[in-house]
Amino acid sequence: MWRWHFYAGMFVAPFLIVLACTGLAMMIISLTTGRFNDRISVESQANEPLPLSTQAQHALDTLPHSSLTQYIAPQTDSTVALFKIKAQDIDNFVAINPYNGEVVRTAASDGHLYHLFERIHGDLLIGPIDDFILETAASLTILLILTGIYLWWHKRKSVRKMLIPNTINTKQKRNLFRTIHATLGSWVAVVLLFFCLTGLAWAGIWGGKMVQAWSQFPAGKWGNEPTPLSINPDAPAQPMTMSAPKPHVHGQANHDEHDDMTTHTHGEVLNAGGTKEVPWVLELTPMPKSGTTLGDAGIASGVPITIDTVDRYAREIDFEGRYQLNLPQGDTGVWTLSQDSMSYDMDNPFADRTVHIDRYSGNVLADIRFKDYNLFGKFMAAGIALHMGTLGWLSVLANVLFCLSVIIICISGYVLWWIRRPSKSEALSLNPPPFGNGPALWGFSLLLLVIAILFPAAILSIIAIALIDFVIVSRSSRLKRLLK
Repeated sequence: MWRWHFYAGMFVAPFLIVLACTGLAMMIISLTTGRFNDRISVESQANEPLPLSTQAQHALDTLPHSSLTQYIAPQTDSTVALFKIKAQDIDNFVAINPYNGEVVRTAASDGHLYHLFERIHGDLLIGPIDDFILETAASLTILLILTGIYLWWHKRKSVRKMLIPNTINTKQKRNLFRTIHATLGSWVAVVLLFFCLTGLAWAGIWGGKMVQAWSQFPAGKWGNEPTPLSINPDAPAQPMTMSAPKPHVHGQANHDEHDDMTTHTHGEVLNAGGTKEVPWVLELTPMPKSGTTLGDAGIASGVPITIDTVDRYAREIDFEGRYQLNLPQGDTGVWTLSQDSMSYDMDNPFADRTVHIDRYSGNVLADIRFKDYNLFGKFMAAGIALHMGTLGWLSVLANVLFCLSVIIICISGYVLWWIRRPSKSEALSLNPPPFGNGPALWGFSLLLLVIAILFPAAILSIIAIALIDFVIVSRSSRLKRLLK
């Protein structure tokens, strides 16, 4: 147990330190300037804000040949409104003073310091390969937690003594650091396991191919299968570009017919680059389409469907404060209103809500709330809020303490390894704990098997460690000296 705890820790600890540091940085930035500079203050005025279309036009005027794709309502009466505009295939956020239309700040949507830390947190700036590496590290962290709990239990024989040591020998450095390492580990073990699971749910294999893929809403929920009918029920099925005239949308770019007939997921349409803006349970769920006979009564018939009327309707159906309004993309695109804690819109994950509106009829195609999520979707909605510290100042304080604890545990683990080295003459030796034997080996083998089955990314690393340790090292005197 100790030997595998050592190997897993040597590999995982650097990643845990990076994840803890970047997580802290992202949380601090989100609470100060905001992810997209959305917490910039403006002077609150007695007069009403300008019409949304006027604000949007000011944003579009900042860059030539631009199109509007998203509006994010101000957090409070004294913060900026945000408009995402696309120019030359680059997404930019323009912060507007809603009272006078003044452009406060313009920046690329991924140009904020928050997104640098987010990319490091998500893939270490390497890409898909490092997504796999981080998923492997998270899977091995679960092995690290289980073996660590076993080792400390074996030493203390009592949960109370694991959490509150009855004696601490401050004269022996190794004893002191081991107590700090193991006691802190006992306190944060469950939380660290929880963070691993919520983080893994976003990962490519365990999340995208296993858990998330089976947790999405059914594809036919909003009539995506088969091909939707024309908005005219008496006309045969035809491309949606023929169904109705387009409503007026500021700067909206045209899309080709092939895109209009393709069913896209929420993640493909609404997520911007690597930023996760769509609730986890909806990310792989197909988007509904405009131009059908589907939907419940929404915006009144005869009312022009513009960004102003859609925003007014959002307020009528109880979207309060900050919320996101995504404009239709292509002839079958929909207006999407959303509000969730993952996007820092609010601090209540149980109030998540996503509404899709047909761009032609104004009908509500879907009104998805927290109660509509399946069990794991509800777990992830609440879990991500805890993971990101968006539940208020108490959750922020808890996350700060947790991240600092993880950093201390990792550093103290390396200190323990350094102190345990027999002599300076063996500076190049890793000095892992000795091989174990006896019946405990079978129980540990079963533990490895369970982790490998549940978390496939761990399989290769477990096999690699086993082959190196039991096959290669045992036959090489030079490696034996390095890993003795």
